[in-house]
Amino acid sequence: MKLLATLCLLSTALLCRAQQQPGKTIFPGIPGYHTLKCDFHMHTVFSDGHVWPSFRVYEAVRDGLDAIAITPHIDYEGQPDDLEKNYNRPYEIAQEAAKKSGLIVIRGVEISPRMPPHHCNAIFVQDANAIPARYMKRTKKAFVMKDSVSREDIMASFEAVKKQGAFIFHNHPQFNWWDEKRFGHERFNDAHQALLAKDMLQGIEVVNSTRYMPYAHALALQYNLAMLANSDEHRDISNTYRDSHRPMTLVFAGEHSAAGIREALDARRTAVYFRDYLAGRPAEMEALLKACVTVTTKHGKDKDAPALVVLLDNRSGFPFSLRLRAPYLFVNLPLGRVTLPPHTVTEVRLQTAWEYPEKIKLQAGVENVLVAPDQELETEWEVGW
Repeated sequence: MKLLATLCLLSTALLCRAQQQPGKTIFPGIPGYHTLKCDFHMHTVFSDGHVWPSFRVYEAVRDGLDAIAITPHIDYEGQPDDLEKNYNRPYEIAQEAAKKSGLIVIRGVEISPRMPPHHCNAIFVQDANAIPARYMKRTKKAFVMKDSVSREDIMASFEAVKKQGAFIFHNHPQFNWWDEKRFGHERFNDAHQALLAKDMLQGIEVVNSTRYMPYAHALALQYNLAMLANSDEHRDISNTYRDSHRPMTLVFAGEHSAAGIREALDARRTAVYFRDYLAGRPAEMEALLKACVTVTTKHGKDKDAPALVVLLDNRSGFPFSLRLRAPYLFVNLPLGRVTLPPHTVTEVRLQTAWEYPEKIKLQAGVENVLVAPDQELETEWEVGW
């Protein structure tokens, strides 16, 4: 009862704070697919979090998400004196709370041994309570592993979620608690290779909370893993992102449903949205840019000389940073750099030396859209007058 009373007071305070959050970010669909905004990694009081599952639903709806997965640690109980051990319960509570909102809730867990392959999430599980944690000695208010843990003890958890048809992804691979003396420098090692060989690793967090991990981005490309951006939130998310937005996994799904999300994850049609950056594979990033930004033209003047006017209409909630290139010089636009604010038409002008060409190629490097850790998206529009 004491825990429930505390949660009621905390929830009231959090609801007040949540009203101050920035607005929802809009992304249009791409040809053939809906763009769904998702967060597949978060916690509640049913493991080591500090909020009730229904509050996670409230946050997600407020932030404009389409889907969430609540992922309790199967190897830790934070409130054993007040809550019965039941790793299905946060999903059940969230699912009930989400009924009228249209938010998709996916059942998940986090498998979190302090040895390779370290923390991984499994979503689309069927029964979270049926997943063993054979490597654990004590889970109540403490995380204590057995003195001697075998690879088989660890793999038993992964084999169990695979049998349930789960989608499994590696969490925050660059976190600093990796023990290099025990496990070596390579943070994607033989344990992860064993999961790959048995089709028990399909994705990786490229972004966890406020941190983008280039190493994880490179691994996603190298091993054809779905790219994910998740909050891993344990407390009130509006406090963590009070000056920004939460990280999101963009899922390009054929239908707005859990089945559509699963199909897209299996096909690796995802991207990550964090701060004012997007990262993903070239095909999806090109398609998303063209869905967000349309280009039109008209004749104009630069003082008394002819000028070509290009209108870049950004219909999304994302501020694209472009480095434009064209056969003519831009007027008052050093190095061709321009930022397209959300929901705004931006005008740029080209000096044309006394003539109006019928058409030109307008090329752009999109400086805040990554297709590799060290590579921006390159695109072009053919525009005419």
